[in-house]
Amino acid sequence: MPVELKMPALSPTMEEGTLAKWLVKEGDDVKSGDILAEIETDKATMEFEAVDEGKIAKILVPEGTDGVKVGQPIAILAGDGEQVSAPAAEPVSDTKEQPKPASTETPSVPEPASQQDEATPTPHVFETAARDLVADVAATHDDPEVPEGTPLVSMTVREALRDAMAEEMRADERVFVMGEEVAEYQGAYKVTQGLLEEFGAKRVVDTPITEYGFAGLGTGAAMGGLRPIVEFMTFNFAMQAIDHIINSAAKTNYMSGGQMRCPVVFLENELLYGQHFDVPQMEDYVLPIGKARIVRPGKDVTIVSYSIGVGVALEAAQELMGQGISAEVIDLRTLRPLDKATVLESLKRTNRMVVVEEGWPVCSISSEIIAIAMTEGFDDLDAPVLRVTDADVPLPYAANLEKMALIKASEVVEAVKAVTYR
Repeated sequence: MPVELKMPALSPTMEEGTLAKWLVKEGDDVKSGDILAEIETDKATMEFEAVDEGKIAKILVPEGTDGVKVGQPIAILAGDGEQVSAPAAEPVSDTKEQPKPASTETPSVPEPASQQDEATPTPHVFETAARDLVADVAATHDDPEVPEGTPLVSMTVREALRDAMAEEMRADERVFVMGEEVAEYQGAYKVTQGLLEEFGAKRVVDTPITEYGFAGLGTGAAMGGLRPIVEFMTFNFAMQAIDHIINSAAKTNYMSGGQMRCPVVFLENELLYGQHFDVPQMEDYVLPIGKARIVRPGKDVTIVSYSIGVGVALEAAQELMGQGISAEVIDLRTLRPLDKATVLESLKRTNRMVVVEEGWPVCSISSEIIAIAMTEGFDDLDAPVLRVTDADVPLPYAANLEKMALIKASEVVEAVKAVTYR
């Protein structure tokens, strides 16, 4: 009897996902344990294995389809000689992005199939609706460095990271990528998708699972004049290699009198990988280092944040607008160097400030922002600077406790009301 293969639940909180890639086609024979497809959740890309033997009689959901509900039939597995008719499939949100025209000077890398359905945010303990506002609101404000009238193209953070690496690798043969699963698997989160195909195994290098080892290789390569991109699957794993990062890479420039440089550290939040942003269609467009961005103008209070906290700040600003409070939201973008000028100029206009950070309060970036406001903007303050951070506890693994520990838009709203005496 034909068997329906259904969208699996790959995590306790998963309700839908992206069918990123089929690894089989109609007519293929499969046996138990064969990998059928790659499925992307809001956290990771995972493989979907066959449980039974049979033949792929019909694929019901094409690869690249977003918003596939858990339990929805995605294919039919039949025995030899069995006739199959497809059941009526549930409607799905197929928002696969159309291919972008490739530049005549810079060939494009194949685009990943993973994209978030922005119209219907995936329910998750991290309150992804707040993060979607980053794309909805921030895209309406242009950087001053971008000429007026420049066309915009929508891309995900995942695509932007991949394209930036590819662009540098094309421009400089010394640049190469190394890390766990960056080549054959094309990245655990598909950030390096297409790079192996374009640049080959000498410049896209899969490493053993030994952060201490490949971080040391990368540091040595940089000291020797190469330009390695050492990717840790998650920065938690980088703690295995912290000796190389702190005592070798970070100090090399100063210990050698500037003869050997090893700039190494860039962090991105993996929950933003599927978020879309409008990017100016310019040759060699890069974000300015050390320049913050006002993503939403306002006059009553300044909300300062960075990374995923910007989405929380924007959600709070939207709610506050309905209560008659105009909040200006600043995305710091880079933390060192820190754009103090933009923060202090905004404080001069609003005279009140709240700092939002998805991190612990002790020894935090929010602590630094408050110190800057107190020492360099004290005369402009009409109320104490408040901050909204995660709870000062080890981040819980239980979903309900995790949700309680992380920052929320409602907490930002209450902090703003406190500094505006509402």
